[in-house]
Amino acid sequence: MARPSQKLCEPNLINPLMNLPEIKDRLEADIARTIKKIKQYEELSGPIAPDNAIGRVSRMDAINNKSVMEAALLKAKEHLKGLNHYLDKLGTKDFGICPKCKKKIPIERILLAPNSTFCVTCAR
Repeated sequence: MARPSQKLCEPNLINPLMNLPEIKDRLEADIARTIKKIKQYEELSGPIAPDNAIGRVSRMDAINNKSVMEAALLKAKEHLKGLNHYLDKLGTKDFGICPKCKKKIPIERILLAPNSTFCVTCAR
């Protein structure tokens, strides 16, 4: 009996009903959403002006929020880099193939964690 984690690494998990244009559309839509997020995070992670109108605690809170936005910005940029990597590989024999076990990676995993080139089992 196969363990649940093995099911994610079995062949033919990229939806056979989904053709290349559909996969490309999903990747491009995710890229557009990620670019929009990056722009928002860049605006929110701008420098904190030393304003006398806010108190010390409020300024510390603003600095903390800036740090959180910078971390989200970094993560979004990594996500975008992975999506572009998969978009470049779309249509090649290497698209959606785990480099370690050579089995297909589900499109949902590609969209969820594009910065990982491994299937769930091999990524552990």
